[in-house]
Amino acid sequence: MDNNLYLASKPRYEILDGLRGVAALLVVLFHLLETYSAGPAYQMINHGYLAVDFFFVLSGFVVGYAYDDRWDKMSLWAFFKRRLVRLHPMVVMGTVIGACLYLFGQGEGFALIGNVPGWKVLLAFVMGCLMIPCGMGMDIRGWGEMNSFNGPNWSLTWEYLANIIYALVLRRLPKIALVALTAAAAFCTLDICLNWNTFGLLTEARAAQMYTVIGGWSLTSEQVYIGLTRLAYPFLSGLLISRIGRFIEVKNGFGWCSLILVLLFSLPCVGGEGSVLNGVYNAVCILLLFPVVVMMGAGSTLKGARTTKICNFLGEISYPLYITHYPLMYMQMNWVWSHPDAPLYTHIMVCVGCFVLAVAMAYACLRLYDLPVRKYLTERWLKRG
Repeated sequence: MDNNLYLASKPRYEILDGLRGVAALLVVLFHLLETYSAGPAYQMINHGYLAVDFFFVLSGFVVGYAYDDRWDKMSLWAFFKRRLVRLHPMVVMGTVIGACLYLFGQGEGFALIGNVPGWKVLLAFVMGCLMIPCGMGMDIRGWGEMNSFNGPNWSLTWEYLANIIYALVLRRLPKIALVALTAAAAFCTLDICLNWNTFGLLTEARAAQMYTVIGGWSLTSEQVYIGLTRLAYPFLSGLLISRIGRFIEVKNGFGWCSLILVLLFSLPCVGGEGSVLNGVYNAVCILLLFPVVVMMGAGSTLKGARTTKICNFLGEISYPLYITHYPLMYMQMNWVWSHPDAPLYTHIMVCVGCFVLAVAMAYACLRLYDLPVRKYLTERWLKRG
């Protein structure tokens, strides 16, 4: 058997695609409202940051479903090519959009913009396009992000790492070994959520994010630990769900699962600022509720052409929306900070305008760039390979 044989995509779990889109829309709202927050405990759509952890559960499930039974027909390099074709075009586009809008965010909130040499800006751009995470010395905005042009790229960095580890190690493991790894990852999740700080990696500087899993976007020991932990349990649990194949069927699964996500992300800070109860809530969502939602979405069926179209649209736009919206958020933040006394209606107009523009930009990127580029790469690189 030719292990470089091109393999067509499997049928999709349309409800899970739709849920990915619902979570992406909530992430945009979370970021828009975050600008007005006095801290994580007071943020509207308070637990919107947990969407990243939900995305990782979906990713583990989808990767396991799509590739676990194909390794007798597919080489390691063929797997990496498929994942690059799926993910990397929009990584480049998100970085390009961020670079185009970079100087529009110049202000007191982003102290380094306009105050770093041009070679560093250019190098950071090239590294962003190649998905090479930038260290603190390459920060050109002032936030210490792995990609200063497009913050959410940090989660794609961990996504790439998960795909590499899956291809090299996880796909070979029996279920019992996967269960053991998932249990170890669950301990690390509890370590962060409940601030046990078993390994001494959580610092006092993280006091405002205590009893949350917020973090993972910088190359410091603390942030790397948080990022790896946020990736590990969700991805492993999603992969385990796909291998066990035990799902939960519910009537109107998309509606119920969407409602659950909205409620989970929107619940106010449990117990108030600095309460361990909020850490317990984070842990319950990640360790239990998100896997259950995925099992419900995978086990339920869509009824009606309209719901199917909605799920397909949300699924298509979810990744472009997530990976391109944040450059607009930088501009929105800078505008809000520069106009503290502006009338309420102007803030509403800016937020609504940014939301609409984010969705429209994501749809345009999908239709005019992502789909054509992926089709070209599939025909000229995957199938010929």
